[in-house]
Formats: sequence, C-alpha cells, structure tokens
Amino acid sequence: MIVNQWVPAAHRGDAIGDSARRVRGLLRGMGHTADLYALSIDDDLVGDVRPFSDPAAGLGDVTILHFALPSPMSAAFARLPRGRVLQYHNITPARFFAPYDQGLARLAASGRQELAALAGHADLALGASEYNRLELEALGFRPTGVMPLAVDLERITRAAARPSLDEALDDDQANFLFVGRIVPNKRIEDYICLARMYERYIDERYRFIFVGRTDRVPGYYARVWALVDRYRLKPDRFLFTGVVSDDELAAYYRAATVYVSLSEHEGFCAPLLEAMAADVPVLAYESTAVPETLGGAGVLFSPKDMEYAAELLEILADDEDVRAAVIAGQRARLARFGDARIARDLAAVLDRVAS
Repeated sequence: MIVNQWVPAAHRGDAIGDSARRVRGLLRGMGHTADLYALSIDDDLVGDVRPFSDPAAGLGDVTILHFALPSPMSAAFARLPRGRVLQYHNITPARFFAPYDQGLARLAASGRQELAALAGHADLALGASEYNRLELEALGFRPTGVMPLAVDLERITRAAARPSLDEALDDDQANFLFVGRIVPNKRIEDYICLARMYERYIDERYRFIFVGRTDRVPGYYARVWALVDRYRLKPDRFLFTGVVSDDELAAYYRAATVYVSLSEHEGFCAPLLEAMAADVPVLAYESTAVPETLGGAGVLFSPKDMEYAAELLEILADDEDVRAAVIAGQRARLARFGDARIARDLAAVLDRVAS
C-alpha cells in the first residue's frame, strides 16, 4: 500500500513533523511504501522530505494530512478520490493572540474555518487526543478516532553528553523546566507569578528554564520580561534558551528538578512525554488535553492557584519518596506510547480506511 503523509512545513524539532517522520518509519517497517511531503522544507531535511509539488504526493492509496494551520494542502486533500485521513493536531484559539498580534489571530481563525470546511471531505478524521477528536466531531466530521503523536523519545534518552552545559546547570539551584514556544496560550506570565510565590514562601535558590522559540510573538515576550521587572525578581533566575539542538534539549531535561506545564490550551503536549522519559516529575495545570496525555501520571492541579502550585513544586523538588512514586507512575504511563502500540493503531487506521 502507498501511504503518503502531508505536512505544510517540515522543520526539525517541530512535534508534528517529527511525529510524521517517525510514523513514516513505522509504515515502512510494516511493508508499506511511505513518504512525507511538505510545502516548505528545512535545508537539513531536503532529500528526506519530498516537496509537495512532486506529482507522487497525490498518488497514495492512503493520504494523511496533518492539519494544524491553513495551507493549499487542504483544497488538494479535499479533491483526492480516496483514502483521505485527516489528523488534527490542534489550532490555538485566536483569542490568545488577539491582544498581541492581529495577524496571528487572523491566521488562527482562518485555520479553524478551513478545518470546518473539510468536514465531509475526509474518509476518517483523527484527533491527536480525545480533546481534539471531540472538536472534530462538533464540526461535523464522521467517522472520527484518536491517533496520538509518535514522539521520538530516544532523542532525549540516548542523546550525547554536553559536559559544559551539564556543569553549568549543576549548582545549588532547583531547575524548573518548560519546553515549547513562548506564546500566549502557554501562559509564560504565570511562571513568573509562580516564581514570585516560590521565592516568597519556599526558597530563593531556583531557576526557571524556558526552551523554545522566543520570537513568534515579540510583544508577548516583552510582556513576560516586564513582569519580571515589575515583581523585582532577579533576571538571572529566568533562562530563555531559544532554539536548541537535541543534545542540548536532553541536557536541560537531565538537569531539570521538575517539569512545569501551566498552558491553557494543548492538543497533546509532547514535552510531557519527553519529561517522563527523562524521569523528571511533572507538575501540570489541568487544562484541555493535558490530563489525557498524562493519563493519571504526574501531578495535576486546578484551579490555578500559584501559592498552592509553589507548595506542590517544593514537595516534588524535595520529597524523595514523592518524587520516586511520581516517576514510577510516569514510567508506567509512558509504556502506553511505545512503537508497538503506535504500529497497531496505524494498522487499524489503514484497515478502517481500506474497508
């Protein structure tokens, strides 16, 4: 069987593109002819990912469109005669961007309109989570299902050592880690509030590390730093790394005392799996798809009370018995996302579309 995957943009380190490449490998291992096509391709992925202009892109027995933003791929997908599988990865609601960037707000709104227009033009619509599947169902997609991201955890667990970075992060400060873009739905300002509570009631020896792009919404990034200044917190307590290599990312996970998620809109949240793979206890605000991805692992809290969150952070950082119990639960949960399960899910999807 020929199984093609379409992604609007192929960027290394992007959760959707990385997942699609891993799925391609699994499909090939199952004996299928599988390729990945993109409208834009990073230089280091040229030759690995094929351009969407290649006529072979439209010749799949099954075509999986990874949908997360509007693109010309949507109209092309709707015209395919058969085997149309839409995998929806989430679109951040426009309301998060509106105060900072009207262009991004319009892009998000356009993406949701384009997604709705595809209802009736997919033979199977999959959400990366049940949270996303319910959104598809509300838009009129039938039939629907769930296909989680295929996260490459070996880039964390088998990464090369970075001795200088490891040494720099190994001091007397607790390292609280976040991985992802610095954008409004991630609620980075809440981390600054959490730091204020932690410093006031728990300990002054801490460092919040933010790994990910800072340039997507410049006005929002500026607001975060303005809050640091307003609360008179020490700037060196907040490290924004920008984009990093896989080996550097793994080093930040190794150094992390606790992984913290305060996001208010997630369709899956791959860094939660990466943190679990690195044996880092997870503290997460209970929102959107986050509880589903954790599946009972980690520590969830709600409502968003930063004083209470600081107390939980202290327990996860300092209580070895609690840390051990949380890590054990996370390891058990992580087993649900192995390649064997993903391969079974893929086989079921292909059988369902073929029939």
